[in-house]
Amino acid sequence: MSLSAKSILFAALTITAATNASAADYNYPAPDNSYERPPSFQWSGAYFGAHGGIASPKLNPFSGGKGFAAGVQAGYNFQVGPGIIGAELEGSYLGNAEVRVPNGRLEERFRGAAKAKAGLTFDRTFVYGTAGLTMTKYEGGKGISGPSGWKQGYLLGAGVEQGFAGGLSAKLEYNYVTTNDVTTYSASGKSKTDLHDHVIKAGLNYRF
Repeated sequence: MSLSAKSILFAALTITAATNASAADYNYPAPDNSYERPPSFQWSGAYFGAHGGIASPKLNPFSGGKGFAAGVQAGYNFQVGPGIIGAELEGSYLGNAEVRVPNGRLEERFRGAAKAKAGLTFDRTFVYGTAGLTMTKYEGGKGISGPSGWKQGYLLGAGVEQGFAGGLSAKLEYNYVTTNDVTTYSASGKSKTDLHDHVIKAGLNYRF
């Protein structure tokens, strides 16, 4: 074999080896770039929890007559896409919040509520409105005798709830409660009064 032929053969073998080595350098598994989004918070289902806040006859929660409100709640939500409808039962101790009536004041002791809820979710955030029926227990103050038994009223409100891991969520809610024709008695006689309440409360819920 001539020197020129040997040179050409050597050059060809060198190029072939370099090409194979380069191909081997790029022959490795591609990185896994797949990304799984964490699952959305599940608002559907049953829940229970507790709440605390302030009840006042005036919109300003720091005005006179306010009482500490504390209690428990339980409910069930149905979720369709971003929308939620649900129902909730709630019971509260109102800490002797005072409401003005002719010739004196009444004390609010306990309240129960049956509420409907509806709103929209933004993953872990739920913004909603609520409405329902209430039953409030009153007691008379100085010189005033209050109504016997429980008095029915109505509730309107709105709130926002934030979900966390483990089925926990925290909420902030405002309720306006009106109770009509509450009868009281004093030395001046019998009176009927429409009573109004503003309740601001924070709470925790657990879903199961």
